[in-house]
Amino acid sequence: MWGGRFARGPAAIMEKINASIGFDKRLADQDIAGSKAHAAMLAKQGIITQADADAIRDGLDRVKEEIDAGAFTFKVELEDIHMNVEARLAELIGEPAKRLHTGRSRNDQVATDFKLWVRDALDRLDAGLTALQTALIDLAEQNTDTVMPGFTHLQAAQPVSFGHHLLAYVEMFGRDRGRMRDARARLNECPLGSAALAGTPYPIDRFMTAEALGFNRPTANSLDAVSDRDFALEYLAAASICATHLSRFAEEIVIWCSAQFRFIRLSDAYTTGSSIMPQKKNPDAAELVRAKAGRVIGTLTGLLVVMKGLPLAYSKDMQEDKEPVFETDDTLALCIAAAEGMVRDMQPNKPAMREAADRGFLNATDLADWLVRELDMPFREAHHVTGRAVKAAEDRRVGLTDLSLAELQAIEPRITEAVYPALSIETSLDSRRSFGGASPIRVKEAVKAARERFL
Repeated sequence: MWGGRFARGPAAIMEKINASIGFDKRLADQDIAGSKAHAAMLAKQGIITQADADAIRDGLDRVKEEIDAGAFTFKVELEDIHMNVEARLAELIGEPAKRLHTGRSRNDQVATDFKLWVRDALDRLDAGLTALQTALIDLAEQNTDTVMPGFTHLQAAQPVSFGHHLLAYVEMFGRDRGRMRDARARLNECPLGSAALAGTPYPIDRFMTAEALGFNRPTANSLDAVSDRDFALEYLAAASICATHLSRFAEEIVIWCSAQFRFIRLSDAYTTGSSIMPQKKNPDAAELVRAKAGRVIGTLTGLLVVMKGLPLAYSKDMQEDKEPVFETDDTLALCIAAAEGMVRDMQPNKPAMREAADRGFLNATDLADWLVRELDMPFREAHHVTGRAVKAAEDRRVGLTDLSLAELQAIEPRITEAVYPALSIETSLDSRRSFGGASPIRVKEAVKAARERFL
C-alpha cells in the first residue's frame, strides 16, 4: 500500500489493530458517492481526462453492484473501505483508477464519507421519531379526558389526563428531533479537497463537489476539516438525550404495568414470561429500552475521551470514531421502534387510573385555591389550613370530600357547602385551563397543535 517508503509489510498484530474494514465497510455507499463526485470535478477542472473520469464512474458503479450483491471481498490487508474500493476499482479498470486519488487524502475522504453517513443516520432517526410521536399523539387523542394521577417524587400530586401525560413525551421527542436537525445543519459542510491537512496545489473546485454531495458549502479551514469530529459528538450527544427520554418513558411503562398500578396492559407481543413463575408477564421490551440508554450514553463518553487530547490535525486515534456512532445508530433505532410498538400495543386501564386518582388527596391544592378564591385568604395561610384538613382526613382514612362540613368548619369556620363541587377530581382536572395545562379542553387543543407542529 505504501509504495517505496516501506520495505516490508506490517506485523500481524499491527495489521489487526490498524485495520478498520470490519466496521467501516458500512461507509461503502458514501465512499463511492464521494469518489464519483471527486472524479467528475477533476475532469471538469482538466486535472484528469473525461475518459478517465467516465471509466472511474462506471467502475465505481460496478464496485457498488458487487457490494450490494454481497459479492465483494473485503480484505483486511487493505485496512479500510477506501483502499478496498480503490484496489477493486484498479482491478476492474486499470490505469485510470490510479488517478482517482489526485488532489485528496484519506483524511478528507474519510471525514467526507463519515459526515455523509451521519447525515443519513440523522434523517433516519428523524423519521423514526416522527413515527413514535404519531403513535403517542394518536393515543393521547383517544385519552384527552382519561383521568389519572400526576406525580412528583413518584407521589400522587394532582389529577391529569393520560393524554396530557403522553403529550409530554411528544414534546421531549420533538426537542430530540430539533437537536438532530441542528446537528445536521452544522455538519453540512464538505471536507473533500482539504487533502491531508493543508489543501492541495491542484486547481480543484471544492464548491462543485460540495454541491454534488448535497452539502451547503465546503469547509473553510483545511486543518479543521480533517480533524473535526464535532459532528459525531453532536450526533452522540443528541442520541444520548433521546435515549434518556426513551428510558424515562420505558420506566413509566414498567411502573404502569405493575400489579401495584395496573394503569396499562401490554399484549404478549411486547412481554415475556418467567421460567419458574407461571403468572408472570414481564415488560421486557420496556426494560431493555431503559437499559440500552446506558450503552448510548457510554458511546458519547468514549468518543469524548478519544478526542480530548488530540493535537491538530488527523491522528489515527480518530479511527475510533465510527464504531460508537454505528453502535448508537443501531441501538437507538431499535429502541425507537420498540417504543413505538409498545405505544401502539398498550391498552389503558381507565378504571384503575380513575381509582388511583381518588387516592392520595390529589384535590388538596384545589381546596387551597378555593380558600384563596372564595375567602380571599393568603395562599400560605390556605396551604396551612388545607394541610390540617388533609391530616384530619388521613386520620380518619377518608378523602377530603368525605369530611363533613362541621369537620371542615372546625378547621376554618368560613368554609361552606360550596367547597364540595370544587373538590371533585373532574372539576380539578377541568380547572387546569392555563396554556399547556391538563384540562381536557387544553389537551384536545394540544393534540391538534402537536399534529401541526410535528407531523
